[in-house]
Amino acid sequence: MSEQPSIAIVGRPNVGKSTLFNRLTGTRAALVSDLPGLTRDRREGDAVFGGHAVRIIDTAGLEEARPGSIADRMRKQSESAIETADLVLFVIDSRDGITAADEGFSRIARTSGKPVVLVANKCEGRTGQEGFYEAFKLGLGDPVAISAEHGEGLADLEADVMAALGLKDITRRDVSKRKARSEASAHDHDEEIEDGEAAPKRLKPLRVAIVGRPNAGKSTLVNALVGEDRMITGPEPGLTRDAVSTDFTFMGRTVRLFDTAGLRRKAKIDDLAEKLSASDAVRAIRFAEVVVLLADAEHPLEHQDLTIGSLVTDEGRGLVVAINKWDLIEEKPKLMKDIRELVDRSLTQVQGVPVVTLSALGERGLDQLMRAVFKASDTWNRRVSTPDLNRWLQEALARHAPPAASGRRIKLRYITQMSTRPPTFVAFCSKPEDLPKSYIKYLTNSLRQAFDLPGVPIRFNLRKSDNPFAKKGKS
Repeated sequence: MSEQPSIAIVGRPNVGKSTLFNRLTGTRAALVSDLPGLTRDRREGDAVFGGHAVRIIDTAGLEEARPGSIADRMRKQSESAIETADLVLFVIDSRDGITAADEGFSRIARTSGKPVVLVANKCEGRTGQEGFYEAFKLGLGDPVAISAEHGEGLADLEADVMAALGLKDITRRDVSKRKARSEASAHDHDEEIEDGEAAPKRLKPLRVAIVGRPNAGKSTLVNALVGEDRMITGPEPGLTRDAVSTDFTFMGRTVRLFDTAGLRRKAKIDDLAEKLSASDAVRAIRFAEVVVLLADAEHPLEHQDLTIGSLVTDEGRGLVVAINKWDLIEEKPKLMKDIRELVDRSLTQVQGVPVVTLSALGERGLDQLMRAVFKASDTWNRRVSTPDLNRWLQEALARHAPPAASGRRIKLRYITQMSTRPPTFVAFCSKPEDLPKSYIKYLTNSLRQAFDLPGVPIRFNLRKSDNPFAKKGKS
């Protein structure tokens, strides 16, 4: 067993696997709906059982399907999750009782050779209790009665999971021992700081969302980057439904990739699953640090792509434009010139957005893409010193003075950087409300060029500065 045990949640569609995943991980990461088969890809999250960190894997519903169909590919993803897991949670819907599908797929769980905990979900009410007793005939041991939606029975489930994994509860140690250990640790930490050898903090993964229109190749790109078939792919548009995260390491940096559903214009979305998927994709953009806008080289950067790009910049994320299926293009220089001009013309608020070409299926151009992502992240986190900023401000004012308002020249006296992620600046101005947007744009573009800040949003704010010669009032 690995240091962090993994637990796969499996079962037929709509038995509450994603609801249980969200409950165990303490998140709302997985989409939840009464719509059967909403989950299609494996989703992973962290949980803690008895003081032990465990990895939870949410899977697609197991269904009988013809070879090569979407349902068949979903089933293979679920079976792959079972193979890699240390424990299987086999979930049934107690209100439905035991179905033929439950009996058939319970054999997959039994023959996997992995320990299995049978979970009877939706046990609230008389109907649920009747279905609970039917679960004994599956031959997977005593079922655990829970209600994932209401959070009932989770303590019993945790106890059975820990017993199946051979874990002991480490949350009930002697308090005095924990206190002594804590004090010793604090003492050691103080010594490390005094010696100047404090251990560096562990860096969090760089959060990167892959977004774009349906069928641009987002899931294929994620599979190519992580080096395994983690996402369901195929010619059918809209295969991915919820934003699924996958961690991998590139050039020594840990990256958390979010594969998202294809985004179409709102007017074309009338399916409930697609509405849920679209909102989840937008949520992934908001929580990402860098967003890769993936477009199909044969239909590059249509209106919807540029709308997505504007959403990314409005949210203040770093942006990289990636053109997939580049190997299918014959007149590459001409198309690249057209794409570059279109990006600069359409996304004027983030001049210098990097544009990279690749083939996700052929696994070409991946290094170039990730280097662009890392550079965008570094730029997004860049901080400029206040002295350098004020030297730049004086030079910018000398080149192009602010206009006059009511016959008096507007004065900008001082600038500083408030924050990063994205770079945010505040300049103190005598009449901020009268400074034209065109002049603010001039300052922003000059700032971007002077400090090499391409492809990321810049927030340029104005504040009214106090007049040092104004009367303070009578003493």
